[in-house]
Amino acid sequence: MDANSKLSLVLNDNDLSAELKAIANKVQNQERITFDEGVYLYKHAELGYLGVLANYIREQKHGDKTYFNRNFHIEPTNVCVYDCKFCSYSRLIKQREEGWEMSVEGMMDVLKKYDNEPVTEVHVTGGVVPKQNLEFYSDFFRKAKAHRPDLHIKALTPVEYFYIFKKAKLTHYEGMKYLQEAGLDSMPGGGAEIFHPEVREKIAHDKCNAEQWLDIHEQAHKLGMKTNATMLYGHIEEFWHRVDHMERLRQQQDKSGGFQAFIPLKFRNQNNQMDHVPEVSVIEDLRNYAIARIYLDNFDHIKAYWAMISRQTAQLSLNFGVDDIDGTLDDTTKIYSMAGAEEQHPAMNTEELVNLIKQVNRKPIERDTLYNVVTDYTDFVFEGEAKPQYYKLPVIN
Repeated sequence: MDANSKLSLVLNDNDLSAELKAIANKVQNQERITFDEGVYLYKHAELGYLGVLANYIREQKHGDKTYFNRNFHIEPTNVCVYDCKFCSYSRLIKQREEGWEMSVEGMMDVLKKYDNEPVTEVHVTGGVVPKQNLEFYSDFFRKAKAHRPDLHIKALTPVEYFYIFKKAKLTHYEGMKYLQEAGLDSMPGGGAEIFHPEVREKIAHDKCNAEQWLDIHEQAHKLGMKTNATMLYGHIEEFWHRVDHMERLRQQQDKSGGFQAFIPLKFRNQNNQMDHVPEVSVIEDLRNYAIARIYLDNFDHIKAYWAMISRQTAQLSLNFGVDDIDGTLDDTTKIYSMAGAEEQHPAMNTEELVNLIKQVNRKPIERDTLYNVVTDYTDFVFEGEAKPQYYKLPVIN
């Protein structure tokens, strides 16, 4: 049964509440749902209902296409001046002997390891330390572009930039323009956590606030850069805090229009100061992806990080609004594994990622950072692979 037929069944369900039916009608008519309707979905909508609506929107936008890219990570440091309660990755300055702090030359050494690899993006993010300042990063960006001009540099978040620009006495626009001229191409979505100060003060009190985070993205958008946005969910926030977070993003997107993807990030409770907070279930993960797809009508893409939520949950998420599962990894990132993600050594090559997507009857599309198609793997047969006559459905235990 296709997505249209499933939505018709929902609309004709006599047992469905008037509120849920009204939301389904809005989805069918491509109308925006309200803040209160977003909260209502979290409180009252069952997983199956949400999946039908979210998948309808996903297929209206992208059909069966599922995107990934070939990237690698450089994490310049895990030492940090900030003390985020949920973070398993960073080490405070006073614990710096437990961490690492790379030089520009060390970062270039990592980059050069990929000289003969068909990667399209380097993703740079880590902690915040004083010596990794404006000139440190502009030096790296220039050297990286001189060495490999075609490599897209997606680097740092407003958390790093707010600190760096303040120290350099630059406005957000001046700082972003300076780094763009040095070689910065786009910005990932980290550091958003939960915007509402009621929660943000408790889990990340000393980093940039919501207004500062959004403004740095706005300045990047003014310069023609594309960026992403995240939300850390499943800890001490309430449902309305999540909707408030997405509402601020939706308004910012209406205003500046440069967000490409929204990435819900699941709180993991190992090795951090919030280890007493239980993690939410996979069902809640899927509900959250679906509601994000329904609420953020002006975002093109909803992304799930397979390395954080597991390969199997990533497959399931493709029926709950997700159309992007990030990229190939070769164990270059420690941010997820140090927090207790299922993937302790997150490595998956192109063939594995393509097969993961095909197993759930979606079309694997390798993209670049800006969602230009690099390779359509729908009918691609890898060397040494027998062309299958059918695809086995995943077994869900």
